[in-house]
Amino acid sequence: MRSPTNPRLTIRQQEILDFIAHTVTLEGRPPTRTEICGAFGFRSPNAAEGHLRALAAKGVIKIDEGLARGIRLPEPPGLPIIGHVAAGSPLLAVGHIEKRLQIPSDLFFPRADYLLRVCGMSMRDAGILDGDLLAVHRCAEARDGQIVVARIENEITVKILRHSGHAMELLPANPDFAPTIIDARSQSLTIEGVMVGLIRRD
Repeated sequence: MRSPTNPRLTIRQQEILDFIAHTVTLEGRPPTRTEICGAFGFRSPNAAEGHLRALAAKGVIKIDEGLARGIRLPEPPGLPIIGHVAAGSPLLAVGHIEKRLQIPSDLFFPRADYLLRVCGMSMRDAGILDGDLLAVHRCAEARDGQIVVARIENEITVKILRHSGHAMELLPANPDFAPTIIDARSQSLTIEGVMVGLIRRD
């Protein structure tokens, strides 16, 4: 992915901006300073930092202080709708975004970061139906009883979370589906976010 050419940038600044955009497209996350150094042959992360500061000053990126990957490209308006997620790939990778819905993120509380298209009827009795758009606030932890977007190994699922000792249970809201029990000592489960709202479109 190449960023639109900006006449205010030097050739090297444009190259670094393109590299950031390309990394976000492929990996769903920005590069580290070390990765920028490796890509451009800089001897010190300070050189990469200097270019990043210049890009931030020109308003084409934002820097989140203290984070190794704290580089953000300006977000297009609207909330991204995430459709089919390829196994093992970042949830917000560009290839998963169907389009953007023009509604404000602060319509929900806490604010929504994305909309996930629901697949299946396992949450029917919670009022969540196949094809609905689940408004999701990105976070890595959730409380018992919250409806979460979880990654089990390489699969994404929407379920009710319940902790039980070393186990975490992902509960459906439909008796036709069985709970999923994860032993945290031997299995991988990642919380991708919690439900903060629902959109149903005719």
